[in-house]
Amino acid sequence: MAVWRAHRPAGILLLMQPDQEILNRWSGSAPFWEKHREIIRRMFAPVTQALVEDGLIGSGHTVLDIATGPGEPALTVAALVGPEGKVFGIDAVPEMVAASRRAADRLGFKNVQFEVASAEHLPFSADTFDAVVSRFGVMFFPSPVDAIREMLRVLKPGRKLTMAVWHFAERNPFHFTLSRVMDRYVDSPPPGPNDPDAFRFASPGKLLDVLSEAGAIAASERVLQFTIQAQISIEDFWTLRCEMSEKIREKIASLSTDQMNEVKRQALGALREYSTDHGMSFPAEVLIVSGTKSPPA
Repeated sequence: MAVWRAHRPAGILLLMQPDQEILNRWSGSAPFWEKHREIIRRMFAPVTQALVEDGLIGSGHTVLDIATGPGEPALTVAALVGPEGKVFGIDAVPEMVAASRRAADRLGFKNVQFEVASAEHLPFSADTFDAVVSRFGVMFFPSPVDAIREMLRVLKPGRKLTMAVWHFAERNPFHFTLSRVMDRYVDSPPPGPNDPDAFRFASPGKLLDVLSEAGAIAASERVLQFTIQAQISIEDFWTLRCEMSEKIREKIASLSTDQMNEVKRQALGALREYSTDHGMSFPAEVLIVSGTKSPPA
């Protein structure tokens, strides 16, 4: 199925590229996301399942995964839709796309394709996809309204786009356990309400309003409560979080050796609350936000 094609002049594409600083940060994180790809896949499997369920994704469907990172949830969805289905994963970071392709080759998937593209400029024909999903991506888009309009454009009429975003930081110790320790040593001014940030759409209704502005109908939102599980030690989890997050790595680089040792000591102590006989276990909350493309008039 040939659905991959540019539909706008290259000059417009350049104007719509994500902020270069954001791209650089994710480029630096890409090797670590690839390194920990399988652990990350398992940690966020309940979120992927929610996207599949709310997006009404089934066997034989053609699905688009936006901000796929190192290939998830695209590869999980590719297994679900089967050989009669097709999955396209796009990411604005070339290093992430390269990691996705390596994972697909290693796992032997033939029904998935990964390309470099921005959410605000999707190089697909209109009315192509049975579903569009994005897991933890829309918070970092330069223009979420434009991105969602593009998602709606490439959706088939009557089909759904579904996104996952983090709920409030204080309900997600996966994030706050380390950040609270780090903030004692590094000044961290809060981001503006519309700055690219993991919790940009944490407030219920905020992303829902964006969907409605972009033209989605029957927009809906639900809180998904789940458990982030990682069968690794406290020390290995510390390493994973530090490597996943460019912000954490940047803060650590600003510390003296003594400060760094103290931050790590305190962080490992705080993480013990979430350590079990089977590894790390964190209560978590995300918002699953969906909208439908209008049927033809």
